[in-house]
Amino acid sequence: MSTQDASSAEGIVARMVRPRRHLLDDERFLARIGLMPAFIYIAALVGFPFVMAILYSLSDATIGSTSFDFVGLETFRQLFRDPVFMQSLQNTFVFTFVANILVVVLAKALAMVLVADFKGKWFVRFLVLLPWTTPVSLAAITWLWTLDSIFSPIDWVLRNLGLIESNMYWLGSPGLAMTSIIAVHTWRIVPLAAVIIMAGLVAIPTEIIDAAEVDGARFWRKLFEITIPLMAPIIAVAVLFGVILTITDMSVVYVLTRGGPTNSTQVLSSWAFFKGISGGNLAHGAATALFLLPIMIAVAALILRMAKRREVL
Repeated sequence: MSTQDASSAEGIVARMVRPRRHLLDDERFLARIGLMPAFIYIAALVGFPFVMAILYSLSDATIGSTSFDFVGLETFRQLFRDPVFMQSLQNTFVFTFVANILVVVLAKALAMVLVADFKGKWFVRFLVLLPWTTPVSLAAITWLWTLDSIFSPIDWVLRNLGLIESNMYWLGSPGLAMTSIIAVHTWRIVPLAAVIIMAGLVAIPTEIIDAAEVDGARFWRKLFEITIPLMAPIIAVAVLFGVILTITDMSVVYVLTRGGPTNSTQVLSSWAFFKGISGGNLAHGAATALFLLPIMIAVAALILRMAKRREVL
């Protein structure tokens, strides 16, 4: 083979290899390949069920029927004529608002304790994280026995302290049942919020705190004028996670009360399950579940807007 033929052959091989090397060096191409598994995962487990929920909500689909007739927005109109749905909507707002107020307050106090320097801090942090790491069904069953109307250890303690004369029907009275659900859910979410807020506390420059102490600032002044303003975006993230977990979670309600007594603790997520799966009315269940979407979008937009405005200030 002549030298000219060899050089031309090498040129052809180089032209064939160069596009491949260029493709493997392209960051956009590599980013798309890297994101492809996540995209497929989200499309399969979130996108497809979401599209099916929309189709079901616009139809008269039921579990016992093979018909699939489109009825438009009639299912949503029926929801607003359903007293249980309206009660669930009201309970969802009350449940979410009260639980997250308690979560923020308790998580902030707990985070301030966990950032302090004391012996056995690692063990305390381990105990704090236990409610979050424990499976929700197992934790809820434990609380189900703890709040039992006959064998409740809480009632036993209160009776021996002389605070009550007979057992409290924690899950049998509408007011006490809602209070119990809020308390159990707060107990579950506080560790996550505390870890988020603790990360924000650690990130505050110590120079600012030292300067405030030199100027004579006490605990409450440092808290409301320095710590909370600087941590507003972090607290907003904790609130956002708490709101999403509260609105979409039905485990606590399902295990403790099944929405009772007389639907007084029913929330949208649990009512969607009982109506669509247990009751067999897929259209009503899907429409109820979809009603959670605008609520979560509105709440998330409001929280993020407030956090952004706080950062600008």
